Amino acid sequence: MASVKVEDGITFFEREIKEFCTELKSICVTEQITQTRALRDSCKDFIKALTEKWSKKLKERDLMIDKIQEYSNELLQQSQCISENQEHLTEINAILNQEKQQKKDLTDSIQELKEQMKKETIASKSKSTKEREEQLCKLKTFFEERLGLEICRTHNEQLQFIFRHIDHKDPDKPYVCTFSINEQGDYEVTSCTPPLDCIEEFHLKVRETNNFSVFVANIRKAFVALSYKQS
Repeated sequence: MASVKVEDGITFFEREIKEFCTELKSICVTEQITQTRALRDSCKDFIKALTEKWSKKLKERDLMIDKIQEYSNELLQQSQCISENQEHLTEINAILNQEKQQKKDLTDSIQELKEQMKKETIASKSKSTKEREEQLCKLKTFFEERLGLEICRTHNEQLQFIFRHIDHKDPDKPYVCTFSINEQGDYEVTSCTPPLDCIEEFHLKVRETNNFSVFVANIRKAFVALSYKQS
């Protein structure tokens, strides 16, 4: 009977140990599973965060690549535009140089024409002045003999006409009119003693007709009319 009880105690102990081992094994497995799950979740979170981080970096990289490509395209367009502008500028410079040369040629031609016209004008004036002086010389004798007119040249190369036989009370009283030939080759009265109000009108007529003898005759008539007014 004693042996049976000992055996029953051993069996009970063995059973308790088995149950304890089973329970311990169950606890260890549960903890292991829990730890494994926690580690798995941690890994998932880490992988997710890492994935999001690198996904964001990849997007930023793609944006940067797009920006770089955009800048490259802009630089290429600007380079093409600069090249076209340089070609256009070269063409403009060529046109400007051509126009400058044409302007220079035209200026030289105008200057040459001016000099030629100046020479011709001087020659024409000289010829006209000489013809007028010859005309005056021819008239001098006629006026001196017929009208009591004295013609002399002043110190400044002007012609002075001294009329007499104007005032019937004093035939020797001089009426003086001084002439010159201006740069345009026209007759011009520089002084008149006594003064005449109609000189400008006579100027216009002699410039229109170029008839100096009539001009002088009109002045003499004006002096005669003035002498009668003053009498």
